[in-house]
Amino acid sequence: MVNEQTEIDKMFNDDAVFGVDVDVSVVLGTSMLRVHQLLKLGRGAVVELNQKISDPVEIYANDILVARGEVIVIGDDKIGVTLTEMIMHQNSRKVFNKSY
Repeated sequence: MVNEQTEIDKMFNDDAVFGVDVDVSVVLGTSMLRVHQLLKLGRGAVVELNQKISDPVEIYANDILVARGEVIVIGDDKIGVTLTEMIMHQNSRKVFNKSY
């Protein structure tokens, strides 16, 4: 049997990938507002999101969904995310802004 490397294996075995900056963002939820509602927002306004507190959050790398997780509290004043599901796409290399 031939030991074939997957595209993901090849991508992560390339040392050049490890020096690439990746913008990571976590989406707690989304909301659709009309322009007049948006214009009325001010300090103290609350925007209701479509997510429940128990729903997983989505983690994006360079605007590509790569994982889901749960929000956790770190120390007294920080939050973080525990990854619960990794999502790998055929086009995962886009995360690293590199073509293979």
